Amino acid sequence: MSLVVLGTVALDTVKTPFGFRKHMLGGSAVHFAMSARLFTNVNLVAIVGYDFPQKYIDFLQRKGIVLTSLIKDNGKTFKWKGEYRGDLNTALTLSTELGVLSVFKPSISKAQRRIKHIFLANVDPDIQRHLLVHMCSPQLVASDSMNYWIKHKRKSLLRLLKQVDIYVANDQEARDLSGESNLIKAAKSLSARGPKMILIKKGEHGVLFYSDKFIFSLPAYSTEKVVDPTGAGDTFAGGFMGYLTKIKKISQSNIKNALAYGTVAASFNIESFGVERTSILTPKDLNRRMTKFKKLVLF
Repeated sequence: MSLVVLGTVALDTVKTPFGFRKHMLGGSAVHFAMSARLFTNVNLVAIVGYDFPQKYIDFLQRKGIVLTSLIKDNGKTFKWKGEYRGDLNTALTLSTELGVLSVFKPSISKAQRRIKHIFLANVDPDIQRHLLVHMCSPQLVASDSMNYWIKHKRKSLLRLLKQVDIYVANDQEARDLSGESNLIKAAKSLSARGPKMILIKKGEHGVLFYSDKFIFSLPAYSTEKVVDPTGAGDTFAGGFMGYLTKIKKISQSNIKNALAYGTVAASFNIESFGVERTSILTPKDLNRRMTKFKKLVLF
């Protein structure tokens, strides 16, 4: 009962109306792992530089994350600096330093290649495909992306879509890649490219799931406390994939539960900076809020 997540491990600098953090632990793979670990063993595939603090490696190991395939290379760790204003729905990127991420070639052990559930978090689609071709008969592959890759590596991303089962995107990314303004049409168009299932994240408005068999929509979990949305989408994906890995069976009811668990996990993420809240999250915490959420949405 394991999954592999390929993505970034970063040093994030974030400013919101509620405070400021410099070089805190972040990255798509880290946020994903903080929620997925509550359901299954998480094997993290990423790269950091020699400036990456040992305390963060120790922290991830204490959380049970398998770091066999975390590469430490010459150069600097990927860094992102951003600011949230107003309703905190959109981050203003102030700077991005790729560092060692620009030369990243994933390398994993023979044992990890046999893991059947894979999440390709937001990195260059060529890096995502590089990992995927080294996996042995995966059963469930999901991928995420972002507008940068849609704009600059569209052909590579579309090739990747032919090899994945689930594509995860936010609403604007889905529109940009599909060329459709209506989200149902966008999801249908993206599904025709290869993925049997499409997840469209809509921020504070929840998530839309699309497949040929059924369409399902969930609202976000209502919360008054929004401190830092960074990584909320990756936390959602971790809860979603973690649950499906644990259950081991794809069905309509299991997908609905996975979407709900991802939604609830993301609601914890936004309550504090970085992984401050999700790193102390327990299955009991998650299930307690899950019970409340089900009562709210009546399913």
